[in-house]
Amino acid sequence: MLEAFDAALATPGLFWLLVTMGAAGLVRGFTGFGTAMIFVPVGAQFLPAADVVFLMVLMGVFSTITLFPQAWSNADRAEVGALSMAAAVTVPVGLWLMGQMDALTVRWLAAGVIGLTLAAVVSGWRWQGTLGWPGRFAIGGAAGVVGGMTGLTGPVVIVFYLANVRDVARVRANTIVFLAALDVVIAVNLIFGGRASLQAFILAGFLGIPYLITTHTGKALFDPKLEQLYRFASYSVIALAVLTSLPVFD
Repeated sequence: MLEAFDAALATPGLFWLLVTMGAAGLVRGFTGFGTAMIFVPVGAQFLPAADVVFLMVLMGVFSTITLFPQAWSNADRAEVGALSMAAAVTVPVGLWLMGQMDALTVRWLAAGVIGLTLAAVVSGWRWQGTLGWPGRFAIGGAAGVVGGMTGLTGPVVIVFYLANVRDVARVRANTIVFLAALDVVIAVNLIFGGRASLQAFILAGFLGIPYLITTHTGKALFDPKLEQLYRFASYSVIALAVLTSLPVFD
């Protein structure tokens, strides 16, 4: 235990990981999403892919623990259930793929996923068609694969919901419940697969301190009148995190 604690303190780039997680918390407080899109590109420079994924799962637990009860009462449980079942099947596939790829490939893949997600969000892209149950299973399955490979549990379902004009409160509730379920599925697979290290768990405790503080700060400071400004700032931070972490700048 003490050795793992010392190893966590000696994590390469710990200062930058703390700063990045603090920035991610602010964005989460302002916009309700973006934690992984900011942290994963930076974390992948210093940590093994499995540790990055595990950290994102634990951060997801921190951020949803207070949101889940209300979200559960407002969510479309049938739809979330379909997404979650599909993700449960494909998460092991994503984790297996992660194990087959080197760190450089994972970084490029994460940057690509985030870049496409950010472009869809900023452009305001909308799809007016309808998506049946097979499509929902496909979306959940894709989220499971991407989440398992990179720790980016949110982008696929975020783009899915942004592309459909729906009740905002229901969309928010569905997203919170689905991401919570996906975090549990990934955590179980990592733990029973022997990929969840004690060092990563302790490191999550360190990173959780600035994350929780800045998340609550961002939420408290948010002014609906300045929503567009906050979103512009948040998108800029996400884009900066991706650009500065690209392997071409190593």
